[in-house]
Amino acid sequence: MFMVAMTGALAANVVAFARVLRAAGLPVGPERGLRALRAVEAVGVERRDDLYWALHATLVDRRDQHAVFDQAFHVFWRNPDLLKKAMGLMLPTLRADLLPRGPDLSRRVQEAMRLDRPAREQHREAVEVAVEARLAFSAEEVLRRKDFEQMTAAELAEARRLIAAMDLARLTVPTRRFAPAARGARVDLRRSFRRTVRGGGEVIELARATRRQRPPPIVALCDISGSMGQYARILLRFLYALTNDRDRVHVFLFGTRLSNVTRSLRRRDIDEAVDRVAGDVPDWDGGTRIGQCLEAFNRLWSRRVLGQGGIVLLITDGLDRDAGADLERQMERLHRSCRRLIWLNPMLRWDGYQPRARGAAAMIRHVDDLRPVHNLDSLQALASALSSAGRTPGEHGTVRLG
Repeated sequence: MFMVAMTGALAANVVAFARVLRAAGLPVGPERGLRALRAVEAVGVERRDDLYWALHATLVDRRDQHAVFDQAFHVFWRNPDLLKKAMGLMLPTLRADLLPRGPDLSRRVQEAMRLDRPAREQHREAVEVAVEARLAFSAEEVLRRKDFEQMTAAELAEARRLIAAMDLARLTVPTRRFAPAARGARVDLRRSFRRTVRGGGEVIELARATRRQRPPPIVALCDISGSMGQYARILLRFLYALTNDRDRVHVFLFGTRLSNVTRSLRRRDIDEAVDRVAGDVPDWDGGTRIGQCLEAFNRLWSRRVLGQGGIVLLITDGLDRDAGADLERQMERLHRSCRRLIWLNPMLRWDGYQPRARGAAAMIRHVDDLRPVHNLDSLQALASALSSAGRTPGEHGTVRLG
């Protein structure tokens, strides 16, 4: 390994790479760009791995940013002879038509790499889109129907804004407690006696009461395994809005273990809350053990957070690493503990989806409602569903696909 002097060509490419990451949605500012330049100068460019980890250490600070960085690095520094030629550090200009495409390359990285097209070409495309927009849906309507996995960095930012402004109607249910009411159906004997004593006992004035109404607890169990990917990240924004909109909302994340992140989400700044959650959860983008995590919830948390007929949101694709071991028994126990069990599955975005995996087949028999959760429209439909009455504890519903 050797120290390398930061020539104009190398420095320009490092800065350009930092701009690509910023366009892809990573929080890369001038300060991080300067740290990246100093790191590359320190480790040199003799080995590709050294350059990779030097840039990774200075430009990435969260686990969920790794996939975008990895794809952007291998596309941007695609010249295999670059690190063997310390003197030939100038990369050719990136062209959009040479970029790899397909489901393996993140849409955010593809959009970010297109920044190097000539301004004339970008302007021409903008004009064409403006003309075609007359016969198309509005931009917001298109965005609401777009899959989270297919959104660019700019679209994800707009989706986060729309989620923050989403109307979250409340369902209220009667509790065991009563509150004073002028025309209540029940006579409050204690208050009636107190009024009679204060008035000297000559006139008996009946005080009335009615049952108090209160929103039921909401418990969200969100899968953060690798197969959930972008969905878990954007759903954290929805759960943040839900947590800060009302009380008695509890959020748990699970992959290979169960993590309670309710306190981390109760912060004034949403970005700070999401960063705190990412730091608190050690198994993000890992495997999935749904049965084991549900057993931990039923044993440690169910009686604490599911009082007064709570509603459970189970957010997962049903792909279980343990092939559904003990999952059906834990699902049945969870179902009996709550007012309503809603399974939110992003796999429902595909027409004709059937729960063929063992984990999904075991789960489907113990849920009251099965809903997709892959775009903004599905989240708005979920918010509306949370304001409608579900079954009471002890009742069990059946869900059919088709």
